[in-house]
Amino acid sequence: MANEPGKRKEPAASQKMAFRGGLTRDAVVAAICGFVVVLMVGASYAAVPFYNWFCRATGFNGTTQVATSAPAGAPLERKIAVRFDSNVAPGLPWKFQPEQTEIEVKIGEVVTVFYNVTNQSARTTTGQAAYNVAPLTVGAYFQKINCFCFTEQTMAPGEKREMPVVFYVDPSIVNDSDNDGLSTITLSYTFYPVRDPAVKPLAAGESDKPKGNL
Repeated sequence: MANEPGKRKEPAASQKMAFRGGLTRDAVVAAICGFVVVLMVGASYAAVPFYNWFCRATGFNGTTQVATSAPAGAPLERKIAVRFDSNVAPGLPWKFQPEQTEIEVKIGEVVTVFYNVTNQSARTTTGQAAYNVAPLTVGAYFQKINCFCFTEQTMAPGEKREMPVVFYVDPSIVNDSDNDGLSTITLSYTFYPVRDPAVKPLAAGESDKPKGNL
């Protein structure tokens, strides 16, 4: 029997089921995509500290190592040249340069060098240095005992400061075939501005000092 004029033809049951099935699949796909995005964002945040830890632990990408003491044995007779590079990122009004651009050291010898820093602005500023060595294969053997890069540096207007770096080249580098024939290492620093420096706690009892005569 023909449909009456003006009346809409109702879809068949099979068409309704297919329509609902399509909506269900779309919802599942959307949910999966959302989960993948959340997972990727979470992984990206977790990857930053993991990458930093991995670089420090392995020397990957030229990241130097942190040593707590000098090497046990005597320095080797083999010498190597160490060059010093300095950079300041935009936004930090500092003059930053090494006292010496290159020195020659024995492998395993503990050496102290200095960088000079001047805050050229009329306000207090804070920066922190990032660092690496080249070639990148040397990172696992370049041991720093003391370095200004370990903490934030806050400089008063016009302040000048001499900053030491204490380091040695691990003697085990001579057993690494990737560094056969190595004659020069470059230690590079870049100071970046710190927008929100860490607040230093007051000394014990400082807040309780009287602020005038009683």
